[in-house]
Amino acid sequence: MNDDICQEKLAFRHIKPTAIRTLVLRAMLKAGQAVSLLDIENLLDNTVDKSSISRTIGLFHSHQLIHSIDDGSGSLKYAVCDDLCSCSVSDLHTHFYCESCHRTFCFKDEHVPIVKIPEGFTLCSVNYVLKGLCADCARKKSE
Repeated sequence: MNDDICQEKLAFRHIKPTAIRTLVLRAMLKAGQAVSLLDIENLLDNTVDKSSISRTIGLFHSHQLIHSIDDGSGSLKYAVCDDLCSCSVSDLHTHFYCESCHRTFCFKDEHVPIVKIPEGFTLCSVNYVLKGLCADCARKKSE
């Protein structure tokens, strides 16, 4: 993954680029899917301590560089937002959790359906996860 892309994404979200932040972002982009903290640790081959990764993820999340997904697997997954995303409810998209390989995918073109809520309630977040088999696992199962 090109470091220039990482630097641009960090700058766009007003995050000071450091070596650790660039490493974490590069690993997340290279993964190409939503990843857990443990996944990031494994991708970085233990070259970065867990607390630094955790702090970096927290910073990325607070600056809306990434979004979190509770896919029901027991650990949050994180995915890099595109530059147009503001992480508002209208920007939220559908996620897919594969019950076979346990990967979580962002379906960025499939927006979360907005449910009308009763008067007096305020909607802050929506978690919309579809579960089943990803294309790879479905193909393997049919062979």
